[in-house]
Amino acid sequence: MFSRGTFTSITAVEMAVLRCFSWRELWLLCLSWNTIAAQIRYSIPEELKTGSVVGNIAKDLDLKLSDISERRLQIAAETGKQYFSVDLGKGELVIADRVDREEICGSTPKCTLTLEAVIENPLQMYRVEIDIQDINDNSPSFANSQIVVNVEEAKVPGARFRLESAKDPDIGSNTLTSYALSKNDHFVLSVKNKDGTKVPELVLEKALDREKESAHSLVLTAVDGGTPSRSGSTAVIIRVQDSNDNPPVFERPSYKARVPENTPKGTVILTVKAKDSDEGANGELMYSYDPNTPISIQNLFSIDSEQGAVSVTETLDFETVSTFKFEVIASDKGSSPLEGLCSVEVDIIDVNDNVPEIVLKSVPKPVREDAAPGTVIALIGAKDSDSGDNGKVRLSLQPGLPFTIKPSISNYYALVTDSNLDHETSPKYTVEIVARDAGAPPLESRTQITVDVLDVNDNPPVFTQASYTVYVKENIGAGNVLFTVSANDPDQGENAKVTYSILESKNKDVPVSSYFYINSENGSIFSMSSFDYEKMKVLKVQVQARDQGSPSLSSNATVHVFIVDQNDNAPAVIYPSAALGSVSHQRMPRSAKAGHLVTKVTAVDADSGHNAWISYRLAEATDASLFGVSFHTGEVRTKRSVSEQDDSSQRLLIEIRDNGEPAQSSTVTVEVLIEDGFHEPVSESRQKSPELNKRSGRITLYLIVALASVSSLCLMTFFILLVKCARGSRGGSSCCIRRSDSGYKTPNRNLQIQLNTDGPIKYVEVLGGDVMSQSQSFGSYLSPMSEFSDFTLVKPSSTTDFTDTLNVLDASLPDSTWTFECQQVRENTS
Repeated sequence: MFSRGTFTSITAVEMAVLRCFSWRELWLLCLSWNTIAAQIRYSIPEELKTGSVVGNIAKDLDLKLSDISERRLQIAAETGKQYFSVDLGKGELVIADRVDREEICGSTPKCTLTLEAVIENPLQMYRVEIDIQDINDNSPSFANSQIVVNVEEAKVPGARFRLESAKDPDIGSNTLTSYALSKNDHFVLSVKNKDGTKVPELVLEKALDREKESAHSLVLTAVDGGTPSRSGSTAVIIRVQDSNDNPPVFERPSYKARVPENTPKGTVILTVKAKDSDEGANGELMYSYDPNTPISIQNLFSIDSEQGAVSVTETLDFETVSTFKFEVIASDKGSSPLEGLCSVEVDIIDVNDNVPEIVLKSVPKPVREDAAPGTVIALIGAKDSDSGDNGKVRLSLQPGLPFTIKPSISNYYALVTDSNLDHETSPKYTVEIVARDAGAPPLESRTQITVDVLDVNDNPPVFTQASYTVYVKENIGAGNVLFTVSANDPDQGENAKVTYSILESKNKDVPVSSYFYINSENGSIFSMSSFDYEKMKVLKVQVQARDQGSPSLSSNATVHVFIVDQNDNAPAVIYPSAALGSVSHQRMPRSAKAGHLVTKVTAVDADSGHNAWISYRLAEATDASLFGVSFHTGEVRTKRSVSEQDDSSQRLLIEIRDNGEPAQSSTVTVEVLIEDGFHEPVSESRQKSPELNKRSGRITLYLIVALASVSSLCLMTFFILLVKCARGSRGGSSCCIRRSDSGYKTPNRNLQIQLNTDGPIKYVEVLGGDVMSQSQSFGSYLSPMSEFSDFTLVKPSSTTDFTDTLNVLDASLPDSTWTFECQQVRENTS
């Protein structure tokens, strides 16, 4: 789209050209320079692909393709970066670099790039303006992935805590619109609008207890107003500040340790551990001896004041003292310290003092996840310097691992696989090997080895959903991103690299690939063309995700694309017919009273829903006080009695408008001839010709009998098929009921036939409706203006071709489509 105008000032490019000439040359140049100052405007959405066509600038400048090179058409940008270039072969202005509205204009509502088009021989200059339209290509984001809020546990409900606001560089409806907070028991979210910025706040709703829950993890989500909407989130960590209201408590009231007499100095024999539910200084503990502990014990053992570890400081002698008992105090560092007490008992024993040793004879090698049970991973040896039972060593593994130890030759053991491996569950195992001798008590040693599990391609890609549902407005342009599918592969490397494709299928003999294109790397589905709701309402697309493993694995997902109706069809007038000209002629007697039915305007709309709701309005009239139009039915009636002063020819312009947004309308012109001595044909025929009345009655009777017969036949067919389906289901087969050549799957439940007469107009209304669809109405009209009684049946249609609907009626009965041809019955006036 573009528009043209005139320049009001000399541009920068023109000034640069003028500087190249002297004053005399400029004077001569002004005599020969025929500059056509004009303005061209285009409008494009941001983020179009490089090479996309903005418009045919040669055509817009009235240039031939040969003139582009001969007259040297050049494009210059007022900014330094060149976003556009000219295809000299086609004369098209194309995108040369990425156009990002946020990068170019930031948060400015209107974003326009200005170019200068310069043509030589003769020199002509044009101003080209390109409006960059925003798309919802940015999600709301927070500056920090985590927000930490410190709240004292003594805070009362109602306290507020301000949170960080999210940012969205998009504008208009695509920018940030709302916040949401994850469900929790203590806080609610309040959003304030400050200088046009939405600021979220936490409101304390229920008192906190740090000892029950010291921290709360919430999720704050920001959502924009785009279609589809985008969102961003951040974690909100609530740290509850403590007060010193809990004393230290030991994990056990008493601790016992058995220590061999040859225990080296500095050996930790046990660790006492106390807990304090408070935090900070109130929860920091210090360990110490009870003041009444003998000095001899304090010289043999030391207590780590921070960790509570009890270690040996002097040589122990079992023959001198075999048991030591003392008490340990744990106190916190609060302003008013609280204390806890436990007892410690240390037994000195004379035991085996040499521990077994574990020797790795081979480095563990990586193993494939599809390795069979029994595969050897490493060779391990064990030895003990003691003799007898104290020198006998047995190796074992911690339980729960898919490995086992099997004896080999001498004191060697083989580490082998014991069950199937899975790289996706556990890509690496840390195997702790325990060596224990047969001493009394036994001694043991431990070592850890790492076993890497190699990945194989044993997992296909898995879509996040088995099926997706997408709603797309009709008439949307090609190249728009409609939806993005995503599949995950738990494998690694090439085995986890996923590519996407659309499986070839057909919709009404048209390949689905002609409607859609998918980005093989990220799964984004684009439209290849626009859609028409009246021709197509739903499409099914099969998307395949395939990994790069060897052999490759794949999985499929179904994307259901529903076309959303737009108001792109204006109402079409069915009656009165304007086939004989642009004006419909109607007659009425001058003796007509108020409320006299002159005619009835009937129209249909190819759209659906609210877009197809039709209303009627008298737009213009020769005498607006004489006629009125029913808003819903389109009936044209007199508002008062016709007087002798009223013109005999009255012209009415009736507007028919639908309920779409924006609304569309059409008009019909009706010329009413007011005649003296004109009587209603129906009344006169009843008074003068009983035979004509009988014939009219027979036509009505035939219509009722025909419609009743069709209804009975269709209902009988429906029940027969229903019985067949019931029998087929017992036999293991299936059946379905369809209406031939119809897009409707649900038959009507009600059918009403109503005969009406109003003045000179006769009409029959056939009303059919279904509880799940919009009711349909069919009418027949008998015109008093013709020598014939025109019998017309009208059926609502979902297409824009209304010519055929004047002659065909779909009775909307189950399982069949019934057609009634338009008939004209000549009245015998003799």
